[in-house]
Amino acid sequence: MAGITTKFRKILSASGWGLLLFCLSLASSRDAGGARIKDIAQFSGARSNPLLGYGLVVGLNGTGDKNRTRFTTNTLANLLDNMGIDVDPDQLKVKNVAAVMVTANLPPFVRIGNRIDVQVSSIGDAENLQGGTLLMTPMKGADGNVYAVAQGPLSTGGFSAAGASGSSVQKNHPTVGYISGGAIVEKEIHIPYENVSRLDLMLKTPDFTTATKAANRINEALGGSFARAIDAATIKLQAPSSYRGDLVRLLTRIENLEIEPDIAAKVVINERTGTIVMGENVRISPVAIAHGNLTVQISEEPAVSQPLPFSQGETVVVPQSDVEVQEEKGSFSLVGGGITIGQVIKGLNAIGASPRDMISILQTIKAAGALQAELEIM
Repeated sequence: MAGITTKFRKILSASGWGLLLFCLSLASSRDAGGARIKDIAQFSGARSNPLLGYGLVVGLNGTGDKNRTRFTTNTLANLLDNMGIDVDPDQLKVKNVAAVMVTANLPPFVRIGNRIDVQVSSIGDAENLQGGTLLMTPMKGADGNVYAVAQGPLSTGGFSAAGASGSSVQKNHPTVGYISGGAIVEKEIHIPYENVSRLDLMLKTPDFTTATKAANRINEALGGSFARAIDAATIKLQAPSSYRGDLVRLLTRIENLEIEPDIAAKVVINERTGTIVMGENVRISPVAIAHGNLTVQISEEPAVSQPLPFSQGETVVVPQSDVEVQEEKGSFSLVGGGITIGQVIKGLNAIGASPRDMISILQTIKAAGALQAELEIM
């Protein structure tokens, strides 16, 4: 038993699972305070709205769109024409100008004059937006109305440089920029809460158990039957008479209530990175696991083939291949039933499985019907 414990500690240290188990032990040792309702749900109407705009970025150091990008030259010609300058689009050189799409999210409850962040992305063949300035760009919502106007200098957070020989270096994506507070809100989306007596509370992750817990917790805090879960995602709220005309105070009290959300038993696997994430409710039925590795090593050594005298043949190089196969002996390891996530990881590490081996093992356990959880592969 001491040898197994020592081996298990070495495996944890080598694979990095020790840190994970340490974090899990800290999480389980804390008092289960749960989560605030404001973190797992939102009130109806309180949502953001996407905004979109088309504009020009100017002031680039020769890294803008090419002259063949017609929509850039036409846009620039129309802009100059609106300013009283008549130009021929075919005569414009736009290497210092780039056509861009500007995107943003309009948060709920913002007022006229508030500023929001915007992201600027090149839609032409510009090489770099670094050092550019976005010209005044109307930001429209899905209904076609203008809700904000964006303008200002870009921050790309990266760079791109190239030499005459063709060598280049690049960091991040220089064709995408960001303007902090780059748009001014010009139109509000009014959400009437002042005279509302009924309201819906919507869970961000639908779950019947969590919805019932939230409704019960609200009723307990308010001292009556004012909340009712109607499905896995929606809770109907009825404002008590003492909160009529003061709904903000009621919502403030509700969103700070704490409950313990119910978490579904789920295992998420990312095969590209070898990442495995397990929920705390994951259980495995009694199952025996054998795991071994097959290693095939092929080495190539060139050999010279010399023809016989007077045969008029040619001297050629013939490859000589040496193939060696090594297979580790696999032994069965019994994983007991109803074990917790910590015991699952401990059992898999005990048989010497790396994270990528664990992916294959978990898929096989699921196929055998012994994994009592949903298996999601990204």
